[in-house]
Amino acid sequence: MNRAHEVPTIERWCASLACCDPLWEEAYRRFESPAQETEKFRRRLLAVGARNWPRESDIAELFCGRGNGLRALASLGFERLSGVDLSEELLASYTGPARLYLGDCRDLKLAAHSLDVVVVQGGLHHLPDPSDDLERTLTGVRRVLRPSGRLVIVEPWSTPFLTVVHALCRVGPARAVWGKLDALARMIERERETYFRWLAQPEPILRVLRTHFVPEREHIGWGKLTFVGTPRPDERRA
Repeated sequence: MNRAHEVPTIERWCASLACCDPLWEEAYRRFESPAQETEKFRRRLLAVGARNWPRESDIAELFCGRGNGLRALASLGFERLSGVDLSEELLASYTGPARLYLGDCRDLKLAAHSLDVVVVQGGLHHLPDPSDDLERTLTGVRRVLRPSGRLVIVEPWSTPFLTVVHALCRVGPARAVWGKLDALARMIERERETYFRWLAQPEPILRVLRTHFVPEREHIGWGKLTFVGTPRPDERRA
């Protein structure tokens, strides 16, 4: 069997999926096709230097959804891949070589110092508490990363461009004729509380990121924060 078409086993870290929202997931599926999302993620990975990472790197994507970020990593030649998400339905739509874990990214059960790279693309803004939950998540990421490892995140960020996008999302006729905009608006509506709480705290969020990781790259533009960092030396222990 071609490994790209393998249906992986999902290892369960948790039993409850009460926090998952089927209406958000439906909008997410409409927003981009798997091919479109995979290509977007591939461009992001190339932009942060993934082509220069050793191909034998152990990489995990948190909040991996339907696994298109994992497909993007596989397309760049990486094979030692893992994905973590709370939605079994989204995980079940993935086919490929990665190992999948149904679990809470605030409570990672991966082995200490077992990963070279952790990737998060649009997941941290779903955390209910961008202070305590972000602290818990990053503490776990530092634990599972090797001393030379790196964290890569891409998250929505308050910029003039995003303000314009939000304004368009409130225009009913525009949503009626532009399916992608309608899907985005629906996702924002379904995650409104956590989404806008995240956007309202840029400095505290950056402070927590910098506390846990030494920044290699910080870029804000087009409604996104791209952050790449290595673990702070005081956490390089089991």
